[in-house]
Amino acid sequence: MTEISQTEAPAAETMQAALTPTQNIVAPGEFPLPLRSLLDAGVHFGHQTKRWNPKMRPFIYGARNGIHIVDLDQTVRMFKRAYDFLTDAVARGGHVLFVGTKRQAQEIVQEEARRAGMYFVTNRWLGGTLTNFRTVKQGLERLRSVERMKEDGTYEQLLKKETVRLEKERERLEKYLGGLKGMGGLPAAMFVIDPHQESIAVGEARKLNIPVVAITDTNCDPDLIDYIIPGNDDALRSIRLITARIADACIEGSHRRRDFGDGHGSQPPPGGRRDDFSVYQGSRGGGRGGRGGDRGPSAS
Repeated sequence: MTEISQTEAPAAETMQAALTPTQNIVAPGEFPLPLRSLLDAGVHFGHQTKRWNPKMRPFIYGARNGIHIVDLDQTVRMFKRAYDFLTDAVARGGHVLFVGTKRQAQEIVQEEARRAGMYFVTNRWLGGTLTNFRTVKQGLERLRSVERMKEDGTYEQLLKKETVRLEKERERLEKYLGGLKGMGGLPAAMFVIDPHQESIAVGEARKLNIPVVAITDTNCDPDLIDYIIPGNDDALRSIRLITARIADACIEGSHRRRDFGDGHGSQPPPGGRRDDFSVYQGSRGGGRGGRGGDRGPSAS
């Protein structure tokens, strides 16, 4: 492997004090991810050098003890772009789909997506979740139907064998589709923990021209991601910090939408959600053709 030269590391003391992951919405002009927070969470630790993807070279500071070190200056800068993009997407009336099926990400992703009033997938990604959304909607309708049967006393009128069968069906649907309940259309954006593992989800989003924001470790292909956040996608603290800040971006967008009005002639459904992929789809300014400008260090 060609040696990656190191430049002088920026002093953490020059950045503002670290913020806790669930602190209130970021003030105007404030960094949503201070360098000190990233260091404390171990966001800078990448994968073993032998497992790297050479396309991640622009985002790597160097290597120590066989481990790539992520350039956190890049992480701070690129996270700010992702944060602003998601805030704007939600403010325009869209919603964000959080995806994280790896064990250490599941609870965090579910917790933060719920806090932000967004949708999530934390168990196995079902092929066609986006590209065959009509079938997924049928599954969601079936889940709602079975839940109503349980709530209105229909269960009590059935034989025990039938009740057991329905309950197993409900649990299965809840496991795989529970985080999508209430989602009536495609998301305005997708936030992913580890796009290497979630390659099927990323592929579906790309087919539908849905922008993808992702924590992108040194073994990932950044060309597949619209807004990459270079960093550790395995460590619990790293996942929690970044995911909490992404949720903050969604909450800020929801606040803006409430403060200034929807602007599209309708109100979002309960929980702050709205299923309107088109409201952001039309404002991307050339779609994926501009993606490269959001990645490398030379981007303005």
